[in-house]
Amino acid sequence: MSGLRDLKKERTRQAISDAAVELFLTRGFDRVSVADVAAAAEVSKPTLFRYFSSKEDLALHRAADHFGESARVVRGREPGESPLAALHRHFRRGLDERDPVTGLCDDPDVLAYHRLVYDTPSIAARLAEVSAEDTAALADALREAAADDLLPRLVANQFATVRQILARQNWAELAAGRTASDVHPEAVAAADAAFALLAGGAAAHGY
Repeated sequence: MSGLRDLKKERTRQAISDAAVELFLTRGFDRVSVADVAAAAEVSKPTLFRYFSSKEDLALHRAADHFGESARVVRGREPGESPLAALHRHFRRGLDERDPVTGLCDDPDVLAYHRLVYDTPSIAARLAEVSAEDTAALADALREAAADDLLPRLVANQFATVRQILARQNWAELAAGRTASDVHPEAVAAADAAFALLAGGAAAHGY
């Protein structure tokens, strides 16, 4: 029964988030109240706040499956594969599959969602907090790969910065009107160059 309850909760959480994002995209984030979202999702405000602590979290739930992803990639890497090689491989696959998290997805709904996130200061600030938590989780995973304290944090933060820059650059190209297929070769080359720079400094320390 607990599994069924969890499934129902997740469906409710997703329905609330979907209703919120639709309203944010249609009316603008600042013109939508929590009461508006609750009404659209057909739940009470107290119920909404049991699932989400803020409007910003309502918006970011769409990307929740990527939270902690980098740490999972490192922990699940192939035998003998370095952490950075696993992260590089994962990012390249994301580019090939047009994963929105890489910025290389020209679906109109995804482009609109990215614009909402990047152009709304409070959502961007909350995303920075979530990204910091992800970076800390990645540092923990790297620390398991090589017993150290400072270096895992340095490598994790360098990777997070590289991924953010690559994704924002890809999104900017698409927002300017180019297609994902046109940008893909450049995105792959940029990712390869960026990870080569990371690996050049980190390889000597086992990353």
